[in-house]
Amino acid sequence: MNGDSMTYLVTGGAGFIGSHLTEALLARGDSVVVLDDLSTGDRANLAAVMNHPRLRFVRGSVLDAELVADLTGRCGAVVHLAAAVGVRLIVEQPLKSFVTNIRGTENVIAAAHRHHRPLLLASTSEIYGKNGAGPVDENADRILGQTGIARWSYSTAKAVDEILALAHHREFGLPVAVVRLFNTVGPRQSPAYGMVIPRLVRQALAGEPLTVHGDGRQRRCFAHVADVVDALLKVLDHPGAVGGIFNVGTGEETSIAELAARIVARTQSPSPVVLVPYEQVYASGFEDMERRVPDTTRLRELTGWAPRFGLDEILDSTIAEMRRRGTDAPGVPRPAPADLAYLPRA
Repeated sequence: MNGDSMTYLVTGGAGFIGSHLTEALLARGDSVVVLDDLSTGDRANLAAVMNHPRLRFVRGSVLDAELVADLTGRCGAVVHLAAAVGVRLIVEQPLKSFVTNIRGTENVIAAAHRHHRPLLLASTSEIYGKNGAGPVDENADRILGQTGIARWSYSTAKAVDEILALAHHREFGLPVAVVRLFNTVGPRQSPAYGMVIPRLVRQALAGEPLTVHGDGRQRRCFAHVADVVDALLKVLDHPGAVGGIFNVGTGEETSIAELAARIVARTQSPSPVVLVPYEQVYASGFEDMERRVPDTTRLRELTGWAPRFGLDEILDSTIAEMRRRGTDAPGVPRPAPADLAYLPRA
């Protein structure tokens, strides 16, 4: 959207992806204002750059419309990453998550419109809901469950975010681009909030059973955060991205049961891989999708982007980081072994 050096407002900049993006922007000569309420982010994620002369950290919420407007006016462009994230958080706090994801984005879009600042909106593969066709491109249909299932409130909220942003582009000329992020992993991702790779790695290193939810046959693709940040930068810098929607993810597909077996092998853990029924992890009626694979042709053809890291490299970097900082990071509740159905070892 603009390749010149400028000041970016990064909402959620102390989070997993936001902190990596902040570092990348600073490294190439830009200035960054990070807005984060630290509800899921962490100052420690920015430890390497917290004293950087071109970084300003503001603890605050995107729900504070006046603060968002003030900071937007002081910056040249906005990257909106702040959101309630993770399946566990969405399911356990659906109302708070829904309000944060819609009202916060309304405030960011209003501020960007008021000051006519370019906006990069981070959306999600959850947009596609239960559409298991694959690979899915940006024009694929959304298939959602009924409104009483908390899982689909997140998809709905992010769809509203996209609609608001793109309507401002069409009706008012606001420079907007939308990125739909598929499963992103790497250093600094917490095992909390239902993030599967750090959770399974933590369990393997601790010698605990690796808990695979459901039947383990659900298939996902995992992208390294460095590749995702590279995609975000390319979209930010390309004038042809304005008004577009772009999938960001990899095409290397694996089942969650296979993923757990690979983690056991790469950590040389004695832990068994086990199945845990969804109803023991989430509320009754939880729904999941069998397959989620992105078609990234649009992003590749516009920017030349391609992922550099494969799944084994991703796993090895996550394992190495967790070994460095220990396995005591906040995690998800640990089911009792008596409640688990054992999978055969791979």
